[in-house]
Amino acid sequence: MFVLCVCHSCIAEKNKNETKVRSLPAQMMRNDPEIEHAFSKVVGAFVDDKRVVYGGGKGFGSNALKFDGKLFAMVSAKGKFVAKLPAQRVDDLVRQGIGEYFTSGGGRSMKEWLALYGNYSIWINLAKEARTFVAGAPSGNENEVTKKTRSKMR
Repeated sequence: MFVLCVCHSCIAEKNKNETKVRSLPAQMMRNDPEIEHAFSKVVGAFVDDKRVVYGGGKGFGSNALKFDGKLFAMVSAKGKFVAKLPAQRVDDLVRQGIGEYFTSGGGRSMKEWLALYGNYSIWINLAKEARTFVAGAPSGNENEVTKKTRSKMR
């Protein structure tokens, strides 16, 4: 699968004849370049999805992926990848040591938000799971994206 990278370094190297994609905002530059590069691949994975928008607005979620206005994936201020998933799926991933519950600025754990640092290879699949979840797909059945994510974690 080809995934377009939209981090600042990759955009600078792109040929001018290629499809132009808005690069990640300058705020992302304060994060580790490796994190920026990994998240830009997540953003690039949704470039053809007309219902997914990156960024917009101010404050929380301004650097997030949104499906019809609903946040589903972002990089936190602490540089962790964060995805909105069914509570049971988050519980399972936390139990497996893949990630942790995302905590809000006030220290409240969010039961439907997974946060993880590193493990870049599963970010795109987790973001796809998150997009499916916020789009309203039934959360009781394990979908194909969830199966692919599980196989990458092994």
